[in-house]
Amino acid sequence: MEIRTYRQEDIKEIAELFYHTVHSVNAADYTDEQLDAWADGNIDLAAWDRSFQEHMTLVAVMPLDKENGTEQIVGFADMDSTGYLDRLYVHKDFQRCGIATELCDRLERAVDAEKFTTHASVTAKPFFEKRGYQAVREQQVERKGILLTNYLMKKE
Repeated sequence: MEIRTYRQEDIKEIAELFYHTVHSVNAADYTDEQLDAWADGNIDLAAWDRSFQEHMTLVAVMPLDKENGTEQIVGFADMDSTGYLDRLYVHKDFQRCGIATELCDRLERAVDAEKFTTHASVTAKPFFEKRGYQAVREQQVERKGILLTNYLMKKE
């Protein structure tokens, strides 16, 4: 696996990874209705691209063919300059391989912030707790009229 910076041409593959990860990895903690509200397959690619370019955005890739340089994106994460981790997703087939840990480690080293914060899903909360994040509060966020539980978490 290799970690590299985000490139604009990654956006479509990242959108696919996001959709499939939410609908498989998070399915144990959220209803089908909640998963559809969270990831409906129609993200605003231009808005995500702008956000990725404004943030420190890293992409984890696995080489498919070293001779022609093809690769598969297996994870991505982005953090803004205040230490807010906006998105962290790992491909459903590459869970528990250390990808999320490596992405977070690199972002936390690269961004000079007094604290790190994120809005963690029910599924991701234990991962962040192991990294030293503490839940500030449980909250309900609305997506397309549907409520989803997540946690505001911080690491000093």
